[in-house]
Amino acid sequence: MGEEQRQSQEREPLTGVVLGISGYYHDSAAALLRDGRILAAAQEERFTRKRHDARFPECAIRYCLDEAGLRLDQVNAVVFYEKPLVKFERLLETYLSFAPRGFASFLKAMPVWLKDKLYLKSVLKMELSRLGELPVKKLPPLFFTEHHRSHAASAFFASPFSEALVLCLDGVGEWTSSSVWLGRGGRLELKRELSFPHSLGLLYSAFTYHTGFKVNSAEYKMMGLAPYGEPHYVDLILEKLIDLKDDGSFRLDMDYFDFATGLRMTSPKFDALFGPARQPESPVTQREMDLARSIQVVTEETVLRILRHAKADYGVDRLCLAGGVALNCVCNGRIVREGLFRDLWIQPAAGDAGGALGAALSYWHEHLDRPRDPSAGDRMAGAYLGPSYSSDQVRLTLDAFGADYEVLAEEALLDRVSDLLGAGKVVGWFQGRMEFGPRALGARSILGDARDSRMQSTMNLKIKQRESFRPFAPAVLAERVSDYFEFHGASPYMLVVAEVRPDKRIPADGKDLFGIDKLRLPRSVVPAVTHVDHSARLQTVHAETNPRFHRLLRRFEAKTGCPMLINTSFNVRGEPIVESPEDAYGCFMGTEMDYLVVENFILSKERQPRQGEAQWRRRFELD
Repeated sequence: MGEEQRQSQEREPLTGVVLGISGYYHDSAAALLRDGRILAAAQEERFTRKRHDARFPECAIRYCLDEAGLRLDQVNAVVFYEKPLVKFERLLETYLSFAPRGFASFLKAMPVWLKDKLYLKSVLKMELSRLGELPVKKLPPLFFTEHHRSHAASAFFASPFSEALVLCLDGVGEWTSSSVWLGRGGRLELKRELSFPHSLGLLYSAFTYHTGFKVNSAEYKMMGLAPYGEPHYVDLILEKLIDLKDDGSFRLDMDYFDFATGLRMTSPKFDALFGPARQPESPVTQREMDLARSIQVVTEETVLRILRHAKADYGVDRLCLAGGVALNCVCNGRIVREGLFRDLWIQPAAGDAGGALGAALSYWHEHLDRPRDPSAGDRMAGAYLGPSYSSDQVRLTLDAFGADYEVLAEEALLDRVSDLLGAGKVVGWFQGRMEFGPRALGARSILGDARDSRMQSTMNLKIKQRESFRPFAPAVLAERVSDYFEFHGASPYMLVVAEVRPDKRIPADGKDLFGIDKLRLPRSVVPAVTHVDHSARLQTVHAETNPRFHRLLRRFEAKTGCPMLINTSFNVRGEPIVESPEDAYGCFMGTEMDYLVVENFILSKERQPRQGEAQWRRRFELD
C-alpha cells in the first residue's frame, strides 16, 4: 500500500481513526474504524435511494462521522478500496490486445476515464474537501489499496479466526478476478490468483445477462431460479466455454464473450450455442431454468476444486470468503456439506461495498502493523452497523405524515406482533441499527409466517412486487436451527443454504408442475421458506447480536411451536432497502403490508389516512 499524501506538521498524533471508502463502479460505501474497532458502515444507496449507487459516498461518510461524533479533520487516514491507475492500465492493455474488436466500447469508456476515473486521486480530494469544508492541504492522508486485498481484509480481519484461508472471487478488480490468501494474525499473504478476462464472476454474469436479468444486480435471481432446472448444459459449458483444471484454475474461450471490450456480456457465438438471449421481463422458460442450474453446477465445481487444492497445499482448516461470488448462498452451502473446513466465515457485505471496510482494516493491521485479537470474535456485530433512530425521531416522522399509531412497551409489542404474524399478517419490522450488506437481518425486514403456504405468493406479488419464482428465507432461532434443517452451526448473515430435515418434509410429486406451481406445492412443515429442492437460505438469529428479534422469535415459537419466520428485505423490487422511518412508512403505504412496527410504534394499514395512499403507491409502483 503506497501513501499518496502525507501531512504531519499540523496534525494531532495518530489516534487510530480510519475511514474506508469504495465507489465509482457500483455499491459505493463508507466504513469507519477507531483503534481497529468497526464503529459504522453503510452503503450510499440507502441514503440516496438510488439502487447500487456508484457515486462518491458522501451520505455514507457523513453518517459514519456523525455516528462516531467526529469531523473529517479528526480522521487520521482515508483509504480507497482499489488502485484506479492499475485498473486503467488493464483497460488499455485489454483494448489493445483485442483491437480492432471493441472500438465502439473503447470510444464510450475513454471519455469517462479521462474526465474522472483516471484522476480519481484529485476527484477524491475535491469531494472530501467539499464534504469536510476543509482546504485540500488540511485533509487526512489519502491511501489506495488493491481491490482483492480489500476483499480479503474485509473477510479475514473481521472474522474470529487467528489463521484462515481466504478465497476472494468476483468479476474483476484491477487485474485479479480470483485470489487465495493465507491470513495469520495481522497479515494476509497472497498465494494464488487468476487474472482478467478469466473470471468465474463474469462467467456467471454472462449467463445472468443471457437469461434476461441485470448484471451486477440480479445474479441472485439466477441462484433462485436454478432449482427449477436440470443441469443439461454442464457438459457443453465445460467443453466450449471454460477449460477447468483439477486445481480450479481455468481459462475462458473469449470467442464466446464480449465483456472484455464490448458493450454486451456475450458474443453471437454464445447465442448460437445456447439460443437467443431472453428479453428482460419476458416469461421465464424451462431453458432459462436449465441454464441457471447448469452454471450453478459449474460454479460450485470450480470453487470446490480451488478449495480442495488450497486445503491440500496449506493445511488450514478455517475458511473466509469475500467478493461477489461469496454471496452465492447455494455454493456456500455446498462448501459446508463437503466438510473441507472446520469453520466458515463469510463477510456479509461481500461485494464492493465491503471493500470500503476491507480497505480500512488492511490499512490498520497491515500498513500500521496494529495487532488484532481474534478472541474478540466476529467483529461485524451482526452487521448492524448502520443508522438507528430514537423514539422522538420516529414520532416526529409519523406525526408529519398524519399517521395513526400506538406506542407499546416491549412485552406488549412482542405479544401483539407475534399474534399478528400467527394470524397470517405481513409486518414491516424496523428496529435498531441498519444492516451493512445486501441482506436484511431483522433490522430492516418484512416478516411473515413460514408455515403459511400462501405467504410466498402473497409476499412476492403483493408486497415485494417481484418475480413469482423467488424463494424466501427463514430467520430461525440459532439454538433451534438443527431441529428443522440439516445444518449445525451459525449462519447469522443469511449466506448459507441448507436442506430441510427429512422428518420435516412433506412428500410431494411435482413432476408435472412448472415454475411457480412447483413452489406452491407444500414440501415441508414450513412451506413458505422451503424451495422446490427442499432447501432454504438460513439466517440464524442470536440473542447476543439482535436481542429484540430473538425475543420475537421466541414469543412466536411459544404461541405457535414454530421457531422461525419469513425474513425478507424491507423494500420493493428496484428499490434499496429502507433506511429511515420515512422510507419505511412510504414502503408500508405503497404496498399491501398489513402492519408496520418502527421501534415501539405499531401501525395498522386499515387505520392510516387514505388521502396520501395513492401518492405512496405511485412512488413504489413498478415502471
